Formats: sequence, C-alpha cells, structure tokens
Amino acid sequence: MAIALYMDVHIPQAITDQLRRRGVDVLSAFDDEAQELPDDQLLLRVTQLNRVLFTQDIRFRVLAETWQVEGKQFSGLIFGHQLGGTIGQFVRDLELIAKASEPDEWMNTVEYVPFK
Repeated sequence: MAIALYMDVHIPQAITDQLRRRGVDVLSAFDDEAQELPDDQLLLRVTQLNRVLFTQDIRFRVLAETWQVEGKQFSGLIFGHQLGGTIGQFVRDLELIAKASEPDEWMNTVEYVPFK
C-alpha cells in the first residue's frame, strides 16, 4: 500500500502535477480549500486525512519537530528546503516515498528530501 501526500501552499504546482502523472495520490492545500489555515491547524487537518505533508516552510518543519518532542500525534512531514534540490529531485524522492512506504511508518516522523 502507498501513502497519500498533501502539498503545503508553497509547493510549486509542477511538483504536484508530476507526482499525479506518476500515479501518486496528491492533495494540495488549494484543492482542499485549506490555504488560509494556520500551520498547526493544517497539520491537524492532514492528520485527519491520513496523509503525509510535504512542505518547504522551515517554520512548519520546526512545528512538527516540536510536536515530536511534545508527543503530539501527526501523520508525518517531509521537508525539502527550497534551495536544497530541483523539482526533478523532489518529484523522484516523493514518488519513492509515496510508493514504497506505509502510513503507519510515518506517524510522528519528519524526513528531509532530496535524498543525497
């Protein structure tokens, strides 16, 4: 079974489009009409939907890491710094994650892409 991804508002549309073309289940904050939600509420929303969030927002990464320390449940977060990789690298790594992992593996997890 694959995981479903959720794209934060700052993710380039090209990443979302390429993942969908590759058969990855992707929902964006815009698709979900959640682009105005504060980060903590969006992380809760993503968890309710049982999706793993992809973000390039460092404050979001810090929030998830804080929740890890505090023991608050969330369905997983993947962080990719905007200058840390190309669209192609992000697409390749997110596709691999989506198709090769299970939702329960992501609970309270923060991962960084691109893989080196």
